[in-house]
Amino acid sequence: MALNLVTGGAGFIGSHVVEELVRRGDKVIVLDNFATGRPENLAAVRDRVDLREADIRNLDQISPSFAGVDFVIHLAALPSVPRSIKDPLTTNAVNINGTLNVLVAARDAKVKRVVFAASSSAYGDSPVLPRVENQEPRPLSPYALTKLAGEYYCQIFWRIYGLETVALRYFNIFGPRQNPGSPYSGVLSLFIAAYARRETPVIFGDGEQSRDFTYVQNAVDATLRACTAREAPGRVINVGVGDQHTLNKAIGALNKIFGRQVTPRYEAPRAGDVAASLADVSLARQVLNYQPSVRFEEGLQRTVDWYRQACVPS
Repeated sequence: MALNLVTGGAGFIGSHVVEELVRRGDKVIVLDNFATGRPENLAAVRDRVDLREADIRNLDQISPSFAGVDFVIHLAALPSVPRSIKDPLTTNAVNINGTLNVLVAARDAKVKRVVFAASSSAYGDSPVLPRVENQEPRPLSPYALTKLAGEYYCQIFWRIYGLETVALRYFNIFGPRQNPGSPYSGVLSLFIAAYARRETPVIFGDGEQSRDFTYVQNAVDATLRACTAREAPGRVINVGVGDQHTLNKAIGALNKIFGRQVTPRYEAPRAGDVAASLADVSLARQVLNYQPSVRFEEGLQRTVDWYRQACVPS
């Protein structure tokens, strides 16, 4: 039975990872400062995990929790491109300094492996699709830059200290528990919340920008595979579906699910947003034996069902 430490484990992706670890019978320590995570996200497993309030920006505070840990899944971060543009200093402190602290604590505790939540935003607006891991990074925002820096730190700790690290470039993860109450939340959760409240969803740009929307269950599967895959250490690996959908197509899918014909409001494009994103997941298939099991339409239906039940009345 492995002992896993999940930073950001009360957050959107983290809580799903924690639930799956508990389902598999593993022991789990959760570190979260609840800046964006919420204790209620862990309600289903709260009595079976060790939940500790801690901030990854404080090395002395987090280090004791790494003792005896086998695998660290590092999901704690300050997400959002717009937030990073508004407040680059805090984004830098959490995503770069905090990640360095996690790696130092893991190294000192002789943890077996660290799996780091990187981001497809590192690719920027390269015209080359699909995105392949050996493409030159072109970050367009402080957030993207901080996630790329985390990748580099992971590789340095692998090469210099022998700490096994894997960086997973997540592509637009969506699903239940993604907080629709924040203006910095993922676009699909904002769309769904607007539909549920009978408000007009907002698209920044013409809506033809595309994303490789990846249901959270797929990300959880890849993340846990990365903990033990033999050829994974030192790698940067895309985690997506290998399919792209425009925001206009997402609106069309939601119109079908909700049974309403909604026309979004279009506003000026935002700084730092990319025009197109599509993952090549060949390396994930090869190294992690990863195969996305939930496609966009099914994931969107599951997400809407959850929001209808848990958040706002339709």
